[in-house]
Amino acid sequence: MAVSSAAPVPVSAITSGCELDGGVTRQTGAGGNTEPVSGSLDFPGPLINTFSRHYRYRYGQPVGKIPLHTGHPCPNRARGGCIFCLADSFTPNYLHAVDPIEIQIARGSRYLLRDRFRLYFGYFQQETCTALPLDRLLPMLEQVLGVEDCVGLILSTRPDAVADGLVRALADLARQSGREILVELGLQSVHERSLQLLNRNHGVECYFEAAHRIRSVGLGLGVHLIMGIPGESRADMMATVDTVCAHGLDAIKLHHLQVIRHTPLHAMHRAAPIPLFDAPAYIELLTEILPRIPPGVVIHRLWSRSHLHLLIGPRWDVPPPRLTRMLHRALAEKGVYQGSRISS
Repeated sequence: MAVSSAAPVPVSAITSGCELDGGVTRQTGAGGNTEPVSGSLDFPGPLINTFSRHYRYRYGQPVGKIPLHTGHPCPNRARGGCIFCLADSFTPNYLHAVDPIEIQIARGSRYLLRDRFRLYFGYFQQETCTALPLDRLLPMLEQVLGVEDCVGLILSTRPDAVADGLVRALADLARQSGREILVELGLQSVHERSLQLLNRNHGVECYFEAAHRIRSVGLGLGVHLIMGIPGESRADMMATVDTVCAHGLDAIKLHHLQVIRHTPLHAMHRAAPIPLFDAPAYIELLTEILPRIPPGVVIHRLWSRSHLHLLIGPRWDVPPPRLTRMLHRALAEKGVYQGSRISS
């Protein structure tokens, strides 16, 4: 890994994540069916099953996400919290936990969707949404799904906050509403030493148990991983990706480690600088990761951008569209694509 010392790129005050986009399709087979592909008309690139492409193909139009907040804190904060996490670093500026859900949806539609999207997922990314008591959480979820343009829910949570009663209730809600519900588990790594370093306060077996409960009732399963955790080698990172893919999942969100101001990780970084990915090194890593991910898994995120006033590093002077082009070019040069190294 290399530390980037470039000046920061201006970042939108609205979003903290970045997804590949493009909207290009190619014709496949005698029947003329269209298959979504990554890239642009100038550089189509190999196949990557991104969120934007997957749902545009499914619904026939672009689909966005509106971040929402239950107002309930993550229970791990009472145990010191994850060393990398500061909620303010990825909270959209319009989002206030005290606001009613209908206000959050209205503001999200105005600031995020604008004229780009009509359809959207209600995205409960903040804190640990499923830590909210079920009798308070379910009415909130029902309210979100009651909006016609909402096609489903994405619930970002911890593996130790997914009880049997919760997944059964979510499965019932998905059936009754006819909408998709994806439960996104924050795992970060399959290595116990890394989970201990990050102060996750759960083990990898907890993830596997939660993942089994989620999939056994027909809910979608996503996983969130961090690349570049201190002490992890490239082989360790590949082992994490290989392990979660081998156990089955529907979606994956990953990004490089970021050092955020006012976190324990920041204090560690001040005491002894932590190796951080620069953009070219991370793109090169992705060319090794993507071929290991099954082609049916939806890629929700490949990199992330925290608010610059809180971001210590790495600071990449690379706009997201250029990152996308860099990735497509690197994949093409290696002749690889998502799932290309998985034996049939």
